[in-house]
Amino acid sequence: MTHTQPRTLIKDLATLPDGPVTVQGWVETVRDQKRVQFVILRDESGSAQLVNPVNEDTAETAATISGLMHGSFVTVRGDLKADERVKLGGLEVKVGELVVETVAKDSPIADDSSIDKRLDWRFLDLRRPEAQLIFRVQTTIEHAFRQHWIDEGFIEIHTPKLMATASESRAELFEVPYFETTAYLAQSPQLFKQMAQSAGFGRIFEIAPAFRADPSFTSRHATEFTSVDAEISWVESHEDVMAMHEQLLAKAVTAVIERHGEEIQQRFGIELQAPTLPFPRIPHAEVKRIVEEGGHTIERADGDLDPEAERRISAHVKETQGHDFVFVTEYPSTVRPFYHLRPEGREEVTNSYDLIYNGVEISTGAQREHRIERLREQALEKGMDVAELEEYLGFFEYGVPPHGGFGMGLARVVMLMLGLSSIRETTFLFRGPTRLHP
Repeated sequence: MTHTQPRTLIKDLATLPDGPVTVQGWVETVRDQKRVQFVILRDESGSAQLVNPVNEDTAETAATISGLMHGSFVTVRGDLKADERVKLGGLEVKVGELVVETVAKDSPIADDSSIDKRLDWRFLDLRRPEAQLIFRVQTTIEHAFRQHWIDEGFIEIHTPKLMATASESRAELFEVPYFETTAYLAQSPQLFKQMAQSAGFGRIFEIAPAFRADPSFTSRHATEFTSVDAEISWVESHEDVMAMHEQLLAKAVTAVIERHGEEIQQRFGIELQAPTLPFPRIPHAEVKRIVEEGGHTIERADGDLDPEAERRISAHVKETQGHDFVFVTEYPSTVRPFYHLRPEGREEVTNSYDLIYNGVEISTGAQREHRIERLREQALEKGMDVAELEEYLGFFEYGVPPHGGFGMGLARVVMLMLGLSSIRETTFLFRGPTRLHP
């Protein structure tokens, strides 16, 4: 077909006067009536109604339209006409010429297909408007994060994902052959974030992949995920980190509401509310008391919260304070890494927190220990080989300011914001213990 007009995105049709247009996209539905045919066409920006009157002059086009299957890719040249009676955007395109670029096959997935089946055919699954909205929301969240950080003078860094030693512990590590030696995929950028504090960067952030050789099959675990990380110098306690963290999330939720709130309500039935500041803060010991008084016993030997405890404390905060977020603070030193700072006179706890959102933990943050002697002591106490930490400990021999930061799972944030049941829905191509395709 020879185009007399460039292709127009469907979302831009409303800005054009009535007249000739060219659109391209996938066929969503075809409605054949005796005297007229209607086609819903969707591209990456939205959907529009095509109309084709059935008569002798349009017989060939009508036959083509009747044979169109869902998902066929077509190019249409026709006349745009505003019509307030049309529910879909108040406009329609009268078909002049229609070319079928690709004939779709019978779809291997349906609306009721299992998540695993849909992941097998992810490129088809992602054609759903709901799926596209998920990743538009994710884009808005990341943009809001970056804008806030840049406005606050942060530096973006890109840390290596191939490491000579473990980033946090030797558990859940992927080993990679590396020439004559072995490398490891980074579990987090933790050590490098702290190195940036020694380098005098002050405030840094990174949004990048992280890897965990975790055999979990839960709705919130993956072997490769996008980690959102930030670290800041000159903190007085973990309170400074929490203040930075909650401001960041409040900006992101507000941006999502402004850009996508109406469509989220339409497609997911969720009316997002901008969170008030500050977020509630409850010490870990108090959380345990509240949860246990509510009838749930945490059976983990180390005292860490289990998923049911997270759900219960989140529900408690929602009921008593009307908030979707809650910081659980002052975790026991027994369940925290060696580099979390322990306040003077309270060696049993740490200046740390978990952030829970709508019943699920999305982030761990803390003030870091910046004194090298204490780091060595706490590493030994955790049974770690200090010799393997010498490169990391070397950062602190040249002076590191009091600092802290957090790591947060992006897919979890999007999942919980949109009320979805699994990060498989909010990960472009999910990776888990049994999934390396597509």
